[in-house]
Amino acid sequence: MASEKILDSKKAIVSEIVDKIKNSESVIIFQYQGLTVSELSDLRNKLKPTDAEVKVYKNTLLKRALDEVKVNLDEFLEGPNAILFGKNLLEPIKVIADFAKENEKLDIRVGIISGDRAELDTIKEYASIPSRDGLLTMIAAGMMKYARDLAIAINMYAEEKEKNN
Repeated sequence: MASEKILDSKKAIVSEIVDKIKNSESVIIFQYQGLTVSELSDLRNKLKPTDAEVKVYKNTLLKRALDEVKVNLDEFLEGPNAILFGKNLLEPIKVIADFAKENEKLDIRVGIISGDRAELDTIKEYASIPSRDGLLTMIAAGMMKYARDLAIAINMYAEEKEKNN
């Protein structure tokens, strides 16, 4: 039987995982087997600006935490898994999806987005959404078309008025 000290440390880890899941907009479980330490460090460095972190926990502890938040991901909790906790919704997903494209050894398995289970297809859809800056640029470009058309119309009206005077 495990000692009280070991049980308390495991309970603390489960509690930590539960808190991280509850405080994250995006949680991604991925396999990292085959990645070097420097590649994993590179991923962590790319995630820092997005206010996200990568942690590795024992699958049994992760399963207990997921049971507490009532999300069933048991079929994905085999082998060496890492978990990404992102406070933002899109940016961490984009970073890990881009990293997975560059590194075939990283295998995104499943996620929790805004508290709901997200399959790989859903994660890929989120990864394809343009960034906030990209969306703002698209909106501005769309608005510029109308401003340009209005300016042309006003200019044509002014030229027509000049001809008539």
